Amino acid sequence: MDSRTARFLRTRFQNYYKNAEIGLPDHLPNREWAFIFYDDMPGKMHRHKAFGSPGETLDYLYGMAPAHVYYSTAYYEYPDARKMNEKNWLGAELIFDLDADHLPNASKNYVDMLELVKKETFKLMDFLLDDFGFSEREIELVFSGGRGYHLHVKHPKVITLNSSSRREIINYISGKDLKENYDYLITEEKLFGDFGTGSKTYKGKKQGVTIKVINGYDCGWGKRIAEYIVDYLKKEVSKESKKEMFKDLRENLKNEILIGQETINKLIKIGTDEKALNSILSRGRVDFGFLRNSGKIFEYLVRQSVQKYAVDFGASIDEPVTADIKRLIRVPGSLHGGSGMLVKKLTLSELEKFDPLNDAVIFGERPVKVTVSKPFSVQLKGRDLRVEEGKQEVPEYAAIYLICRGVAEYGFRRDQPSHT
Repeated sequence: MDSRTARFLRTRFQNYYKNAEIGLPDHLPNREWAFIFYDDMPGKMHRHKAFGSPGETLDYLYGMAPAHVYYSTAYYEYPDARKMNEKNWLGAELIFDLDADHLPNASKNYVDMLELVKKETFKLMDFLLDDFGFSEREIELVFSGGRGYHLHVKHPKVITLNSSSRREIINYISGKDLKENYDYLITEEKLFGDFGTGSKTYKGKKQGVTIKVINGYDCGWGKRIAEYIVDYLKKEVSKESKKEMFKDLRENLKNEILIGQETINKLIKIGTDEKALNSILSRGRVDFGFLRNSGKIFEYLVRQSVQKYAVDFGASIDEPVTADIKRLIRVPGSLHGGSGMLVKKLTLSELEKFDPLNDAVIFGERPVKVTVSKPFSVQLKGRDLRVEEGKQEVPEYAAIYLICRGVAEYGFRRDQPSHT
């Protein structure tokens, strides 16, 4: 980025910060702040800064117009100390950083990436609200200004958790323990008499049938597994033709289990038996005991439920951020120097309709001249923007985005073709 371009961005950012609504953190005097300036791009970070009041903070942002603005998720006694061991750590928010860049098999299309990471954000919120019992007011949800979302959990009980305890939370939400050993969620129960579909008679005597029982079937992972098994069976038996059911069930299970037609027929029978399905949901009883390879079938369904519901910390979530008790995070209300978009605070109800490429784009429509270094395309404000290498005149919001992404310089350059 040349000096002319840096000056243009700094001016536009400064104009924004003149009247910006910045989401200042609680315990402001105990937070460390850090900045990256356009003069230092692509990247020296200036940190160990502290502010004593909101006015001091806002004046600094307006006066300096940084490219990137961060504060510490931790509280310190001496946040401006130059060495980390001199700051005296007092506690830290629990932070989750969901990034579309980390999603497995993610589309390279920016719109699709953002939609996918939004779905992961909803999954994570389900765990935080339903499993851990946090309230919405204890969770701050923020669009990062780039490719994902940040969640700040501020409940008093998480503030003093160490890194090890935070990793346990990661393990639970990611289903790591289930992937390695699901047995602790399952017990076995033997039924006698005319229960279920599996009671047998041997030499004139009723024989008990062993069934699986999901522990905690009414909450947490137990509830998710029970719901997945019921949904799976209902989905299979709702298909139009039995031939299609047989084919799909066999295809789904063949790599896991040697499964025959008789077993498939029995699974379909369970899927049409409302009493059996209700028993799974209301009592956690999975009456597969009469099926050949019932244990493997059940294990397969558990693994599939984990794949569906778990939040993958190795992919969608940046695990080190959650475990780190001294992390820096982007400031809500600031601008992202890599996109020019707003780091926007949201409520959970706003998330569903939130469109980052429209709602987080804050610059206007006035035409700006830029010189593009390579072809680029993006969708902003509901418009498909495609530019070729050379001189272009585009709306200001597009110019700032292209410059921040490093594919354009401000103004026209000599010996470059013009495009309209």
